[in-house]
Amino acid sequence: MQRTKYPALAVVSVASLASLALLTACSGSADGAENSPAATASSTAAGATGTLTVYTSEPQAKIDELVAAYNEVNPEVSVEVFRAGTGELKTRIATEKETGGIQADVILAADVPTFEAYAAEGDLQVLDIDNAGELNQDIVDPEGYYVGTRIIPTVIAYNTTLVDSAPESWAELADEEYKGMIAMPNPDVSGAAAFNTTVWLETPALGENWLKNLIKNEPTVLESNGPVGQAVAAGTSGIGIVVDYVARELAAKGSPLSLSYPSDGVPYVSQPAGVFNDSKNPDAANEFVEFLVSKEGQELAVAQSYLPVREDAGVPSGAPSLADLELLNPDLAVIAEKQASAVAKFNDLLK
Repeated sequence: MQRTKYPALAVVSVASLASLALLTACSGSADGAENSPAATASSTAAGATGTLTVYTSEPQAKIDELVAAYNEVNPEVSVEVFRAGTGELKTRIATEKETGGIQADVILAADVPTFEAYAAEGDLQVLDIDNAGELNQDIVDPEGYYVGTRIIPTVIAYNTTLVDSAPESWAELADEEYKGMIAMPNPDVSGAAAFNTTVWLETPALGENWLKNLIKNEPTVLESNGPVGQAVAAGTSGIGIVVDYVARELAAKGSPLSLSYPSDGVPYVSQPAGVFNDSKNPDAANEFVEFLVSKEGQELAVAQSYLPVREDAGVPSGAPSLADLELLNPDLAVIAEKQASAVAKFNDLLK
């Protein structure tokens, strides 16, 4: 897949960051109120107004928290959210393109290939944000069309009352001892699952033979990551292929659930955000994306159990640091090109 190259994201220089830090320090009040997240974030607000429409695959409670935090910084913006799985979002957007134009300003969804396709089709505009240089550059589109907003690894979760010997790798999940025990999300619905399927097929140590053997173990394919986590927590499935924050949150609530980050590599999605060319409020849209990847926005992501895309936001309680994980970083152009065929391969093997 090729796309026209445009200027990259604007990046704040070191001198500009120093000037901003000095300005912030000098403008603080004596009572320490300047240290609150809302006060700090408001120093970068541009006073956007109007209505902002966001299409997202984020869980409803999490997007509600994001919108509330954004509105602390931009109180004059009315945010409308349509929340669905990535597959449903793509269907809705395709229909809108055929009938007069995309109705959303911002898309915040799971996988890079979706954004690569929209960029190639001319649906995204180059972002106008200042803090891309502060982020993990693995999640920043070099051409400026989108930026990742959190690191979401997929892991192996297991019910500790049902599984004595926890699998430590993807390769182990193909062992016959796990037949009938595994739950996983549907790649036709979940963007993360579609991405992972492609990464597995493109990983030499796994590939199509491994996927065939995994499916021979008769996994239960559920709609999305949430139901997979619930199935493992409830014991209807002993093992789940699931995003890590779902497993951590269930364990924190007392479920007999633990997780392992596979030793043969951890695939992850970066939940990119982008602004559509059809946006009716690009100022508010870019403010929204900039807030997502700001220090304050990333601290909220950590509070929501996500791994952040910048180093100064900490990590969730009980989560490893990114340096401790064997993250898989495939060629994203290849993944984007092959994702549709990978999902079709998965569906054929299920038959």
